[in-house]
Amino acid sequence: MAVLEILEVPDPRLRDVAKPIATVDDDIRGLAADMLETMYAANGIGLAAIQVGIDKRILVIDLQERVTEDEEKEGEGEPVRDPHVVINPEILSVSNETSIYNEGCLSIPEQYAEVERPARCRVRWLDEKGETHEEELDGLMATCMQHEIDHLDGVLFTDHISRLKRNMIMKKLEKLRKKAA
Repeated sequence: MAVLEILEVPDPRLRDVAKPIATVDDDIRGLAADMLETMYAANGIGLAAIQVGIDKRILVIDLQERVTEDEEKEGEGEPVRDPHVVINPEILSVSNETSIYNEGCLSIPEQYAEVERPARCRVRWLDEKGETHEEELDGLMATCMQHEIDHLDGVLFTDHISRLKRNMIMKKLEKLRKKAA
């Protein structure tokens, strides 16, 4: 397993549309393992292959419980992990009801904005064994799934907010990068 480099805006590859995966094999399972390791290392809850420069329709999600730095230093447990590998996801339907979540993104570090999305969605996908799943998702899982599927379609969470808010986020990000350099 390896930690992969996460692309950051304005990298144009983040706008690519991912290609479907024809066969779920050991290479795809290895990619999923690398993506999970990358997501955990970056302290994220979701990651799409496009974000690591791979144009395949695969994403990983884990809404694991977090362990605080103090708990970790004191050896008080590990995060409870519940990884999901999602291959060739397809949103079948969404609810009319919406919810708002303060979204962030590993490709737009340390920037957040309230995004309104359907509160529920029905999604079909393959798992790492190639088995088909179909499920009605709600809450944070529905939000995260829609966010990551957006990535596979070349869409960023900032595309769902006003131009003014988007420009403010990009200016803040530029400022942070200059400060770090």
